[in-house]
Amino acid sequence: MAKQKKEAKPKALPPKGFCDYFGTDVSERTKMLRQIAYVYHLYGFEQLESSAVETVEALGKFLPDVDRPNEGVFAWLEDEDWLALRYDLTAPLARVYAQHRNDLPSPYRRFAMGPVWRNEKPGPGRFRQFYQCDADTVGSASMAADAEICAMLADTLEGVGIARGDYIIRVNNRKVLNGVMEVAGVLDPTDLEKFTEARGIVLRAIDKLDRFGLEGVSQLLGAGRKDDSGDFTKGAGLTASQAEAIMGFMEALGATAAETLSNLRVLIKGSAVGEAGVDELEQISDLVIAQGYGSDRIVLDPSVVRGLGYYTGPVYEAELTFEIKDEKGRPRQFGSVAGGGRYDDLVKRFTGQEVPATGVSIGVDRLLAALRMKGRIEPVALGPVVVTVMDRDRMSDYQAMASELRTAGIRAEVYLGNPKNFGNQLKYADNRKSPIAIIEGGDEKMAGIVQIKDLILGAQLAKDATLEEWKARPSQIKVPRQELVEQVLNMLAAQGATE
Repeated sequence: MAKQKKEAKPKALPPKGFCDYFGTDVSERTKMLRQIAYVYHLYGFEQLESSAVETVEALGKFLPDVDRPNEGVFAWLEDEDWLALRYDLTAPLARVYAQHRNDLPSPYRRFAMGPVWRNEKPGPGRFRQFYQCDADTVGSASMAADAEICAMLADTLEGVGIARGDYIIRVNNRKVLNGVMEVAGVLDPTDLEKFTEARGIVLRAIDKLDRFGLEGVSQLLGAGRKDDSGDFTKGAGLTASQAEAIMGFMEALGATAAETLSNLRVLIKGSAVGEAGVDELEQISDLVIAQGYGSDRIVLDPSVVRGLGYYTGPVYEAELTFEIKDEKGRPRQFGSVAGGGRYDDLVKRFTGQEVPATGVSIGVDRLLAALRMKGRIEPVALGPVVVTVMDRDRMSDYQAMASELRTAGIRAEVYLGNPKNFGNQLKYADNRKSPIAIIEGGDEKMAGIVQIKDLILGAQLAKDATLEEWKARPSQIKVPRQELVEQVLNMLAAQGATE
């Protein structure tokens, strides 16, 4: 009889592109999101939690991977309907608004926070599941809505700890770019399907300006570009004069907003859509300046195009300008942490009528990484007070202590491991970053007292204290049992005063 093979054990690893988040990571993210929500509330936005699963039909053609238009989402067939995990928070908003538009205020101002999923090739810093934080205004065609989003984004970055001077919000308008492409002959207003492939390559090329420079973008506008590894990327195939018009657009940034607008008007002369775009940029510029946001915070920048195809007007991007080191130790700027724009056609897919909308999305993980690099993450809150177990038959006494502490608003837990080795209990408390350990053995119980061990002070004294300091500042005290909560509160307050 053949010997049966043992069933292989599953690998204790997450799938590629996914990762686990532990206490500190989650706490830091939660705290940052709470601060972002505070700023959004100040601006009058209300929170929305939409379903993590949508129909593929509702998500539509706006998938994140331009090179794989029929892929990019995690989808499955159920009862003849294709369902998918949401890949962003904007497409679900369009569905929600279309479904509930008769019951929602108009304009509808909402923000949303949560994970999104993208079925893309993972890589360094590129995950298939990550957090986003969006804010959108649906139902207003006014450029004041776009200006407000930009101002709110600046306030948000400063609110979470990015200092003024360490970020810049760049604003452009897709209508201006369309005007330039119309003048260059790669956009026909009467047939928008014409030159679609070339325009897609142009958009992606401009979007890579910070990585490839003007020379690299110029190559992508023409025949193509070969990178250092020898890989060749096909270009848009534009003529020299067409490429020159596009390159002029990217070099239109002036010393002032007025100069930039003047340069753009020259480039789009004769294009109605381009002129409309420059007019909208001028309105946004005037509005943010009137609110006190100078060019050190919000600036017009023609190089910003945003990758997604659903943007129809203003687009904006928040870039962190401080230097970091890449994997090879070379200095570079941190880069973009947020972006968005106007998408007046997205809700139209459901309603048949154009509904103006504009919004921004913050890359939560990138912003959190930036705060860590700048040292702007405050120390994580201490762990719970640990009630040690000296006698397993008196578990009810220990649980009662923990309950009293919790009632007073103090995080507390009873040690639930093997109580035989007391040293292991203290090691556990250290691992939990516990500020205090509570000790009550049989003798303490008989005497009606408990011992309170200050683990933070104990660790400090163990490092560099003299014998006299040990005696002068005992890290472990005995108190009457009925004073447990009061004394723990006093000790926690003292710890806070010395941090």
